[in-house]
Parts: sequence; C-alpha cells; structure tokens
Amino acid sequence: MPMVLLKCDKDIPEREKHIYLKVDGEDSRDFLPVSNAATLPGTLSERGCAFCGAKLVIGGVLKDTIQMIHGPVGCAYDTWHTKRYPTDNGHFNMKYVWSTDMKESHIVFGGEKRLEKSINEAFDEMPDIKRMFVYTTCPTALIGDDVKAVAKKVMSERPDVDIFTCECPGFAGVSQSKGHHVLNIGWINEKVGTVEPVITSKYTMNFIGDFNIQGDTQLLNQYWEKLGIQVIAHFTGNGTYDDLRAMHRAQLSVVNCARSSGYIANELKKQYGIPRLDIDSWGFNYMAEAIRKICAFFGIEDRGEALIADEYTKWKPKLDWYKERLKGTKMAIWTGGPRLWHWTKSVEDDLGVQVVAMSSKFGHQEDFEKVIARGKQGTYYIDDGNELEFFEIIELVKPDIIFTGPRVGELVKKLHIPYVNGHGYHNGPYMGFEGFVNLARDTYNAMYNPLLKLAATDIRGPVSTRFLEAAE
Repeated sequence: MPMVLLKCDKDIPEREKHIYLKVDGEDSRDFLPVSNAATLPGTLSERGCAFCGAKLVIGGVLKDTIQMIHGPVGCAYDTWHTKRYPTDNGHFNMKYVWSTDMKESHIVFGGEKRLEKSINEAFDEMPDIKRMFVYTTCPTALIGDDVKAVAKKVMSERPDVDIFTCECPGFAGVSQSKGHHVLNIGWINEKVGTVEPVITSKYTMNFIGDFNIQGDTQLLNQYWEKLGIQVIAHFTGNGTYDDLRAMHRAQLSVVNCARSSGYIANELKKQYGIPRLDIDSWGFNYMAEAIRKICAFFGIEDRGEALIADEYTKWKPKLDWYKERLKGTKMAIWTGGPRLWHWTKSVEDDLGVQVVAMSSKFGHQEDFEKVIARGKQGTYYIDDGNELEFFEIIELVKPDIIFTGPRVGELVKKLHIPYVNGHGYHNGPYMGFEGFVNLARDTYNAMYNPLLKLAATDIRGPVSTRFLEAAE
C-alpha cells in the first residue's frame, strides 16, 4: 500500500491519507494524497490563511495600488515586506502597508466609519495614487462590516479613484488557496472590461500567475518584447491596476501559476472567448517549450527559434558547468503548490538532480496528479506537511539540499542541511534561461558552502578540557 503513516503520526492516523510513496506497478491516480482539506487537529500546519492568499500572493504585488487591510494591525504587518516583489517604479508596493488598525472597541461598535476615514486618509497622504484594494479580515468579516458600501461611498465622493474590495477573511478557506480564488473571481466580475487598452502590436496576451519575484516578470518580458508580443496585463507581477481592468482585450491568456491564477484564465475564456495556454517557465527545456507554444499560437515560430538559439548560446554553457557539479544531488522540494510540478522535472533534466521528497502547503488534487506523474519512483509526496514529518522524512531520504520557504528553512539550517528559498528566492530571478542559471548557482553555492560543515563541528571539547585543567 503506497500511502504512508509516519512514526510521528501514530497518534494522528488520519495523516496516512495525506502522504504518498510512489512505487512500481501502482496507478498513482488511485493513491493521490488528500489535499485542499482542513488541517487535521493535532498537527501543526505550515499553511497561510485565505486572506494571505489574496493579499500577499496576488493583490499586494501591484505597483500602483494602496493595499488597505481592514482589521487589526497584525494582519497588515504579517503580510508586509515578506515577499520579494520588486517593481520598476521604485518598489512602491514593498515600502508601505496600510491598516485600519481595528481595536476591541471598533469590533464592538462596528468599523465602517473607521474604514471610510482610513481610505480617505490614505488617498490624501498619497495624492498620486488613485487605486486601492480593500481586504476584510477575520474580525471585520465576523461583525459584518459592509466594505463594498463604504468603497462605493468614497468613489462617489472622489470620482478620480477606483477601489476593489476583496472579502476573504482568514477563516474563509482551508488555506491561502481560497484567497486566490476569491480575488480572481471578484476581479473579473467587477473590474475586467472597465478600461480599454492601447494596442501597440498585432500579437497580444495576458501573462497570468507570475508575481515578479526578484524580477521574474521583468526578465520574461524581455522575451515577449523581442518576439513582438504586447502583454496587455501581468497578473500581477510589476502590474498596474488599470492594466488588469483591460484583460478582456488580449488574444491569449498564458498561465504560469495555475493554482493561484488559473481561475481568472478560465473565466476570461468563458466570458470573452480568450484561449488559455499553460506553460512552465523554470528550466531550459520547459522555457523553450513555452516559447514554442506561444509562438505557434501567433504563427511566429521563426522568431521563437531565433530567441531560443540566442538564449541557449548565452546561458547553456554556464548551466552545464553547474550540472556537472550537481549531478546526483538529492533534493527535497517543500513549497506552496504548483512549483512542485514546475520544478521536479526541470531540476532533474536540466541539472541532473534527484528529487526525493515533495510537500505542498495548498496544492489541490490536480497539482498532485501533475507532480506525481512527473516524479520518480521512491519519492514521497506530502500534503500540508508539518515539522515532525519533515524531520522524519529527512531521516528517510537524507536529502543533500532542500528547496523551501524561510520558515522551514530555519529548521533545516539547524540540522546543517543547505536550503534554497523556494518562495522568495536567494538571488533571483529564477525564471527563464538566465534565471535558471541563477537557480543552479544558488543551489551550487548552498551545497558547497563550507560554513555548514564548520557550523556542524563542535570545537568546545578540547577547549573546555583545557579550561577545566587550568581551573584545577
């Protein structure tokens, strides 16, 4: 039976349904880990909340938008400055956080007046910014504050501003995935189609599910410009509020992160007839395949092949240098959701790395279908993994390096296992050809960093003995 109950889970036997070991002769579709389900009582989850999925992952990336969090200040602080989403306007989105700073008295008597006051204060303090997202949080959703009515009132009094409300408190779903869905559907239903873009190319697309982590969007945009493709909207890396309102005019929706943003691509197809094309943008083989698929849609295959050849000439020798030194390395990937299936084949094929364990915080069944199909026999696949499970899996598979977020990264560093930040990157960007060389470089530097071995060496023994002898 390929489902696995770890020793640390003996008192929570239900966890067996969430952990799968891929073995020969089994149809993995019959043994997918239970996912997108409530965290089991007794296990300490690494997940984020639904509000975090809306604000931190998608909305907060926009470069020209005030992000007003209607709730206690902690909700704003916890989702501020924790992801590396740069922009070409001086990183406005990373510098500021806005909150209505709800206190106990406001919860008792209602916070709508406080929200209205906070919205007006924010626009007054930043007169050049005319766009805003307003998010509900757990307490303001529980007391029933009507944020849409407040936003409508402010917009009627300030006709030059536009406000989008996202009612997705932390408790709305089992993980941050719910926040992705709520923001996607709310945006297309309320804002898409309200602005007409200026068309400058005969080839237009939306690039969906890329958040410009350390410049991913800006690197990939160089490819689209060389190909002569106009990106109507970046959802939402280095993107603008009004560009996202014009998504209905693109000829194609290209989806990178299907879990965070596939919903809006589906709705664009349903409501506006815009076809959806899914790609992978990490890894040389995947990036080349993505460019070929996009160019085939527009009938510009020659341009695509020329671009791929140029990028391979510049970057493939450098990648090969790292591949020679990383071949056979055992890697665990513990990230959010889609990156498991985006990365597993790319690091194995392009770097010669062996992926031995994967854990997803908020992946759905289709994410596990993809990653298990791409993964190899003997690999563990975990839904909503916890700290003790991570420790036990490390003992079972003994990875040489772990791709994960900084929260789990701090744990594995104490075990003197190198890690690379799979959420915000170490020194990105990681997408595209140049980006994957950056990923290979950071993997190599982590693996061969002598400090890890030095940190694992206890030098106190002889020193302590000398001090004891001296004391005697």
